[in-house]
Order: sequence, then structure tokens, then C-alpha cells
Amino acid sequence: MAGSGLGVKAAPFTYAAHALAAAAAVMVLVWCVHFRGGLALEADNKNLIFNVHPVVMLIGYIILGSEAIMIYKIFPSLNHDTAKLTHLILHAVATVLGAFGIYCAFKFHNDSGIANLYSLHSWLGIGTITLYAIQWVLGLVTFFFPGAGPSVRRAALPWHALFGLFVYVLALASAELGFLEKLTFLQSGGLDKYGAEAFLVNFTALVVVLFGAAVVVAAVTPAHVDGEEPQGYAPIPVS
Repeated sequence: MAGSGLGVKAAPFTYAAHALAAAAAVMVLVWCVHFRGGLALEADNKNLIFNVHPVVMLIGYIILGSEAIMIYKIFPSLNHDTAKLTHLILHAVATVLGAFGIYCAFKFHNDSGIANLYSLHSWLGIGTITLYAIQWVLGLVTFFFPGAGPSVRRAALPWHALFGLFVYVLALASAELGFLEKLTFLQSGGLDKYGAEAFLVNFTALVVVLFGAAVVVAAVTPAHVDGEEPQGYAPIPVS
């Protein structure tokens, strides 16, 4: 891998990713709770229902999914079977929370009389969660249960890793579009374009970009640079 050739290992990028994840989580909570009034699944103020969407999608879907991607680099000496099961479970939880976050957006739209699925953000979001679920199912049946033969697993592994990162980048792109769309709506409704809330949303989106970049680099660089991990990003053992 290129990371190995440059003498770069994943650990520093996992540290950076965790710091950025913590920052992004705090920032989205401050936005939705302090500036937007809080979170609710049932409320007269329907905006409180919407607020659940960015919080769950960022913390439950993107950040938790990132942990699943990085689990092999966070704990490089972890038993393969344990790492594989953790990878599978974290992605499953992220998928469920992502679906729940999308449900909250639909509920907000339906309760408020707003049309659904009219924006690029919504299209990309639905497409991404669908691909995410398909990736999870394919990973389950190929690498976990019932599990394919060694030759099939070996051939499927790089595609599993590549497609997983592709879907992850789509999730990041969808999140960025979501921040842009919501902030544009708020500013059209009178929110100060140079006010504290606008800056908070924009900086949150920037932190998410940096976070995603750290996760991707951690995923494609080896946990070791001394030849112990020749395949670089290897989320599932092939034998």
C-alpha cells in the first residue's frame, strides 16, 4: 500500500478522527439543542422532530460507521474473529440508526405538510442508506455467515473494502448537502448569514469533512509499517 511505502501508519489518523468526531458531535448537539430548541419525536413545534435527524445521522450513522471502518486500525492486535464481529455489529447499528434518522426527516416533512424526496440531499441520502444496507448484507453472507470459500473471500475482500469506502464517501457527501440545504432554508427565512448559528453550521460541516478524510486515510494505511500487514486495509481475514 502507498501508506506503507511512505512509512505512514494508521494510528495518528485514528487519533485525529476521534478528536474530530468528538468535536463534530458536540457541535451538532449545540446547534440542534441550543440554537434550534431541542429534540423530540412528538411535539407541537415540528422543528424539534427534524432536529433528531442531523443528530442521529451524524453521531449514530456516520460516526458509528466510521468506528466500524477503523476498528482494525484502532485495535490492530485484536483477535480477527472479534474484530470481524465488532465491525459487523457496529455497521448494523449504524444502518438501523441511519434508517431511523431518515424516518425522522420523513416524519417532520409529513407532519409539516412538506413534500418528500425533492432534493439532491434526499436522493443521495436514500441511495446511500440503501447501498449501505446492501454492503452489510453482502459482507454478512460472504465473510461471516454462512461465509464463502477462501478463494471467493480472497477475491471479494478488496471489492468489499473499496465499495465500503465508496459508500462512506457518499454518506459524507450527503451530510454536507444536508448542512448546506438546512442552512440555506434558515437563511432564506431570515437567519443572519454572518451570525453565530450560521458559522456553527458551516464549521460543523468543515469538521465533518476533515473527520471523513482522517477516517479514509486511516482505512487505507496499514496499522504497521514493518511488513506485518501487507494488505493494508483488511477488514475481514481471508483465511
